[in-house]
Order: sequence, then structure tokens, then C-alpha cells
Amino acid sequence: MELSVIIVNYNGLKYLKDCFNSLHDMLQGIKHEIIVTDNNSADASCDYIKQHYPDVVLIESKDNLGFGKGNNRAVQEAKGEYLLLINNDTIVLSQLKPVLDALKADATIGAIGINMLNASKEYLPVVGNFPNPVNLLQLKTLYNREPEFKTGNFTKGQYKVGWLGGSFLMIPKKVYTDINGFDDDYFMYGEDIDLCKRIADKGYSRVFMPQYGYIHFVGYNSSKDPLIIRGLEMYIAKHLKGLNKQMALLSLKINKAIKRAKKLLK
Repeated sequence: MELSVIIVNYNGLKYLKDCFNSLHDMLQGIKHEIIVTDNNSADASCDYIKQHYPDVVLIESKDNLGFGKGNNRAVQEAKGEYLLLINNDTIVLSQLKPVLDALKADATIGAIGINMLNASKEYLPVVGNFPNPVNLLQLKTLYNREPEFKTGNFTKGQYKVGWLGGSFLMIPKKVYTDINGFDDDYFMYGEDIDLCKRIADKGYSRVFMPQYGYIHFVGYNSSKDPLIIRGLEMYIAKHLKGLNKQMALLSLKINKAIKRAKKLLK
């Protein structure tokens, strides 16, 4: 088994058909399996998978484990030498064998991500720099702000980056196991940045390959801000120290205060 595709599902029934079918089409030439952790969905997702995709390995959790724990649970069953962690609300647009081949060819790569598009196939940022006191003042600056990453007009096949978004991550299972997978303390948001930081701390690079792409339907909205800020607070507590840590926490407090003021003004 070359590749274990890992999906965490929570009430994602409406997305599953397109996601599974795109994986079937775009994993040509790769011996793979698909493993789904269902986080106690109430929308008949499990019955649908059993009926229409009997080859999918389905783990039916009695509780909502969250994103990180759900991935970790599925990886326990994975037989592949490599992992593809992918969201349920995605459609893969490119053949993925070249991405897997790139990962196989370079043992220094700890994770690969590809180009993320919205439902209209417009570019969405999915690559960023690790949190620091400056970029925490304005959360959008956590994303890579270099010209090509702002416009989506890329000129190279590979870019070494800080963190990659968790909606598509291809990782050697050895690396995932070496860092003990996702940190269970995160429920949702921030766990992908934390994962990439721990991959970086082990000396592995994180690579973005923009010529390959996927659609991701559920994007950011302001209602997610409290969860995102909580995830960043956890990241700061785990990865920053001394004055850097204090300044980062102050930046996040300022960020929260500005958001609160804007909300009140509305």
C-alpha cells in the first residue's frame, strides 16, 4: 500500500460523493486506501458510505473527536507508507501521482500541499508563515504575503514554505509517526500550523506545489475567529518563549480588541 487517504467527516454527506469520486479519478497509478473517521454525524453519512463506497474503511466514533484527533484515529488503521490528509469538502482537480513521486524522491520533505481554489475555481491562500508578534496583529498576515502568493500567479513548481493548510497535506507516515501526529489539545483550527511547526523542528521542509490543485468549499468566515484565536493562543503557549511569547500574546490581545470594537461599531 503506497498511500492512505485520511478523511475526517462531520455531517458532510453533501460533499462525500464528489470528494470520493475525485479521489478515484485522481489517484490513478497509486495503490491506495481511503479511511474515514466519522465524528458522530447526524446526517446519514455513515449509511451512505457503507451503501455506496463499501471499500472505504469507516471508523464510526461515538463522539466528535475534532479534526486532529479524528485524523490521528484514522492513521492508526493506515497501511500506506504515505498519508494524504484531505478535507471531506474538497474536489481534487489534478492527478496526484506526481505529488507523491516528489515526496518519495526527496527524503528531506516532511509535507507537501497544493493549490487551493474556491467553488468558482478562484485562488485561495493556503500557505503561511509561523506566528510571531508582528503577524499576529493582523491574522491575514499569517498567510504568505509575497507577490506570487498574494496573486496566485506562480512561476515555480515548488516553494519551500512555513505552514501548509490542513485541508490537503501529503506526508510520509514515518514523519507523521515521528511527531506523534496532530496535537490532541487542539479541537479545530491551528492544529495544521502546529503540525507543520513540529515537522519543521524535526528538520523537514514543507513544500507547496501550485501546479496541482483542489477545490475547497468551506472557507473562512468571521464566526470562526474565536476558535482560530484559541488555536493561536495554544500555539503561542507551546512554541514561543520569553519576551517573544509575551509580545505574541499582547499582539493577539490587541487583535481581539480591534475585532471586538469593529463588531460593536457595526
